[in-house]
Amino acid sequence: MKPLSIAVMALLLSACSSNIITMDTPTAQVKDLRDFDRDGVIEARERCDETLEGANINNYGCGQIKPINERRELKVLFANDSYYLDPKYYGQVEELAEFMRQYPNTKVTIEGHCSKVGSYEHNLDLSQNRANAITALLAERFGISPSRLTAIGYSFDRPVDPTHTPQAHERNRRVIAEVVGEDTTADMKWNIYTVDDSHRL
Repeated sequence: MKPLSIAVMALLLSACSSNIITMDTPTAQVKDLRDFDRDGVIEARERCDETLEGANINNYGCGQIKPINERRELKVLFANDSYYLDPKYYGQVEELAEFMRQYPNTKVTIEGHCSKVGSYEHNLDLSQNRANAITALLAERFGISPSRLTAIGYSFDRPVDPTHTPQAHERNRRVIAEVVGEDTTADMKWNIYTVDDSHRL
């Protein structure tokens, strides 16, 4: 082998040896790559902990936020010139409370209404007290935080039946619940391998 070739070979070998990477010092892990709730999103990017496995989530482990705006009439009838809430109607108020517990980011406005019998001012107080009776039951019996409850009386400004029959007066003595807020529950992704836990033996 010619002296020039030997010199070039020695130079190449020395260059290669200087680029050898030793593994004596491990590379420090900067990001937390664990996935505690097993939703496919690493902890370094997780914003919504404890998402159910199989949930339909975004890149940060959160479900799509869906607005809630539900307006329902409670089938609660008040006697004339009264805001006494008969216990037979507690079940309907409890259903509303259960809905609010299911969606903890919601708030409710209870509207009280009256029939057009008596003065406007008297019915304004009466309708307010009817709304207050519902919110008090939600808070005291069913544990809904008062900060999530609003009561408003409308006197006889918003009748559902504008006639002056006894049936119309009865219908107009009512309460309306308007629930607003956000549903942050993640939808589930179903596939052919999904098993309904309620049917497991």
